[in-house]
Amino acid sequence: MLVVLLSACAKKDELPDGAKLIHKDTFTFAASGEFKPFSYVKDDLTMTGFDIEVGNAIAKELGLKPVQKRMKFKGLVEGINTGRADAAVASHTVTPQRSKHVIFTTPYYYSGPQIFTRPDSAIKTVKDLSGKEVAAAKGSTYADIASKYTKNVKVYDSDITALKALSEGRHDAVITDFVTGKTAIKEGYKITGRQLIERSEQAVVVAKDNPKLAKDINRALEKLRKDGTLARISKKYFGEDITKKPN
Repeated sequence: MLVVLLSACAKKDELPDGAKLIHKDTFTFAASGEFKPFSYVKDDLTMTGFDIEVGNAIAKELGLKPVQKRMKFKGLVEGINTGRADAAVASHTVTPQRSKHVIFTTPYYYSGPQIFTRPDSAIKTVKDLSGKEVAAAKGSTYADIASKYTKNVKVYDSDITALKALSEGRHDAVITDFVTGKTAIKEGYKITGRQLIERSEQAVVVAKDNPKLAKDINRALEKLRKDGTLARISKKYFGEDITKKPN
C-alpha cells in the first residue's frame, strides 16, 4: 500500500503548457507486449508492433524521446494512474466505465470484437454461445462481452494465448479483436472467424490529473492522421487502414 501511495504521489516534470511527464525530455508509454500484431516482444526483449510504432510517432511529434514500458494489460490503467508511465498506447477500447478512471484521447484506430472458433464448430453468432466455454484476455472488454452470452468464461493473460489454446482444442470459442484473430489465422492457427459483434474505438490512455498531456497527444494524433503516418503504420501491419473511422 505504501509503495502504491508513494508512486501515485511521485512528482513529475511539468512542461510549459501544464502537461506532466515522468521526465521532461521523454514520452514513457506502456503496452503489454502480448497482443500481436499490436504489441509483442522481439528477441532483444524490446517491444514492437502497431501500438509501439504509434507511440514512437507520438513521441517524435511531441519532440520527446520515446521510452517503452511493458506491463500486464490488466495493470495498465493502474500503472498510468500511479505514475509508472505517462500514457498507455495499448489498444484500450473506449468505454464509459474506463472513462471514470482515465482520460481517453481521440481514437487512433477502429476495431471490433469477433467470435473465433475451430473450423468444425457449429458456433456462428452470439446466440450460439449460451452454455459454451468462451476464452478472452484478462481485464479486456472482450471478457466482459463474453460474459453477456455465457457464464463459462475463461481468461488468459493475452489474446494470443487464448487463441492458441482454442487452436489446440481447448474451449469452444474466443472473443478478441478481429485483426488479432485474422493475424493468428495467417500464422497458421487452426481457427476461423465468425460474427463481428460490434465496432469499437481504441485510444491512448492518460491519467485523470493530466488533461494537458491528453490535449498534446490529441494534437499529435491529428497531425499523424493528416500526414498519413497512422495509415502507413496500419498498412504495414495489417495491409489495410484501420485508423480511418468506418462508415
